[in-house]
Amino acid sequence: MSFVSNVKERAKSCLKTIILPESEDARILKAASNALSEGYARIILLGDRAEVLASADALGISLEGAEIVNPRTSDKLDAYAEKLAELRKNKGMTFEKARETMLEDTTVFGVMAVKMGDADGLVSGAIHTSANMLRPVLQIIKTAPEKSLVSNAFIFDIPDPSFGANGVILCADCALNQDPNSEELAEIAADSAESFEVLVGEKARVAFLSHSSFGSASHPLVTKVSEAVRIAKERHPEIMIDGEMQLDAALIPEVAASKAPDSPVAGKANVLIFPNIDAGNIGYKLIQRIGKAEAYSLIQGLNAPCNDLSRGCLWEDVAGVIAITAIQAQGKK
Repeated sequence: MSFVSNVKERAKSCLKTIILPESEDARILKAASNALSEGYARIILLGDRAEVLASADALGISLEGAEIVNPRTSDKLDAYAEKLAELRKNKGMTFEKARETMLEDTTVFGVMAVKMGDADGLVSGAIHTSANMLRPVLQIIKTAPEKSLVSNAFIFDIPDPSFGANGVILCADCALNQDPNSEELAEIAADSAESFEVLVGEKARVAFLSHSSFGSASHPLVTKVSEAVRIAKERHPEIMIDGEMQLDAALIPEVAASKAPDSPVAGKANVLIFPNIDAGNIGYKLIQRIGKAEAYSLIQGLNAPCNDLSRGCLWEDVAGVIAITAIQAQGKK
C-alpha cells in the first residue's frame, strides 16, 4: 500500500472536517469529491453553492455530502468577525474591517472556521501564494503553546523503496524558515520526527545534513549544524539523531559504512533536516522532479492543522494533503 493510501485508510477511523477555501479551482473540487467518495474526511467548501455545483457538474464529479458555505450569506460571519476583531485589536482590527477581510479573502474565513471549532483543519494554497495563505494562519491559529516555532516539511513517496521507510522520506524545512539557527534546527528536527512517526507509523531516524560529514570540513555553517545535533540529542534522547552528515552518508549504506560506521542513522535516515531554506527548497524539488516522487507539504507546530499547497499541484496532491491534515487533526485534543 502506498503512503497516501495508508494515510487515507487511517483517516477513515476518526473522520475529521477539513475546510477548503478555494472552490473555484477544479483541482480542489476533484480532491473534495475524492475525499467524500472514499470517505476519509468530511468536507466544507467555501463559495456560492450554485456556482460550486455547476462547476462540479461540468467536471463530471459528485460533491454529495459536502457542506458548501457562502461566506457572504453565512450566519456565522458576524461571530467570526467579532472574534477576529478581538484577536487582532492590537493591530487596529475592527469588526467592520474583520468582516470585510473575510469577504475579500476566503482563506481568512476558513482559518476563522478552524479557530472557532467549526472545522478541524484547513487546506489552501492552490491559488493563493504561500505568504498569503500562511499570514492569517500564523496570525490567528498561531504556534502551539509547547512549540517555539512553526516549520514546513515535505513528505515524499519515492519509487525506489530502498530509501527511507520503504521509499518514504520527510524533509524539513523546505519553505518557511529562511536560515534557522542551531536551536531552531533542533526543534525543527524534533517536530519532523514526530510528524514522520504520526504519519508513517515507523520510528524516525533523523539526519542533519551538511556539506560536511562528522567534522570532515571546518566552517561556521558546519558548526551551526553540529551544534544543532548536540542540542537535539540532549533535549530529545528518545529520538535517533545524528550528524552533521552529507546526503549520501545519510541515505546510502555503502557510503555510511565508510563515513560513519557506528551511526544509528547514517545509511538508514528517513528524516532529513536541511541547514537552510535554500538547501531545503532545492533539495525537495530535486527529489520530486528528478526522483519522480509524490510530494506532500505540511506545516508543523501549529495549534490546529492548516496546510499549504503548491500552486502547481495536481488534484491527487490536494487529496493527499487533505488526508494528512485529517491525521494531524486526529492527534489534536
